[in-house]
Amino acid sequence: MREIRTFELEHGEPAAAWQIDRAAMLTVTEGEIWLTAEGDSEDYWLKPGEPFVLPEGARTWVSAGRGGAKFALAFSSAGRGVAATSAPAARSWMPRWLNAA
Repeated sequence: MREIRTFELEHGEPAAAWQIDRAAMLTVTEGEIWLTAEGDSEDYWLKPGEPFVLPEGARTWVSAGRGGAKFALAFSSAGRGVAATSAPAARSWMPRWLNAA
């Protein structure tokens, strides 16, 4: 079974810094997303249909391109696709929004 959450970003919003507690697959559904992940020296511009695996616990920054964007985060059961923790805590699907320091 997979759990999928969708998010929307408006163009001009500051980049959102967040952290998830288990691995997930981010897939752009509309618009373009700029993404960078802690420990990865690359920045990525993702278009609709392009997936990106977010490693467990990595701090990630996302922002929308012109016109805004929508994306989905998918978590799946262990052993199928993206690995998940065996007993996720309540609200484990929710990215932890980080305060800019």
